[in-house]
Amino acid sequence: MNKFVFSTGNERKIKEARAACDLLGIEVIPIKLEFNEIQSHDPINITKQKVEDAYALAGEAAIVVADTSWSIPSLNGFPGGYMKDVAEWFTPQDFINLVADKEDRTIIFSETIAYKDAEEVKIFSKEYSGVIAKEPRGRSGNSFDRVAEFNGRTFAEGQDADQTSHNPKDFVWYEFAKWLAQK
Repeated sequence: MNKFVFSTGNERKIKEARAACDLLGIEVIPIKLEFNEIQSHDPINITKQKVEDAYALAGEAAIVVADTSWSIPSLNGFPGGYMKDVAEWFTPQDFINLVADKEDRTIIFSETIAYKDAEEVKIFSKEYSGVIAKEPRGRSGNSFDRVAEFNGRTFAEGQDADQTSHNPKDFVWYEFAKWLAQK
């Protein structure tokens, strides 16, 4: 298979998917479908429900979704699967304040991709470790993008420079693309 429909309105997710999938000649076709996301501590459950909902809305055509969650170990895993809402409520400084008195500023970014067609649901997941920056940097993205630092720069700085946070072969998208290329 050399293309897929990706349900998202998130430009960063589209860019990362394309960066990895382009390496294997797979076209990403983004569409924005509106549905309510379930709230859960488990990112796999969120993604499974998301792909079921997107599949139904897409007229039972093959579809891909992605979900990200963030875990701050020094805050017992907060915000987890609730990241989307928390990023809308909090400013970049709110995130910095949460870890101001913590020695460990580690964040773990979990990305989960789900593919669904008439025959199967396939899940891919990967974690990336970074830190919460000591000050907001960059202009793009949401509040957390300006403080989530990977490989020396925030997600926002990468977006501002029209680059991704990691080598495309390091993305979970690359694992997905290798699987899809064999389908």
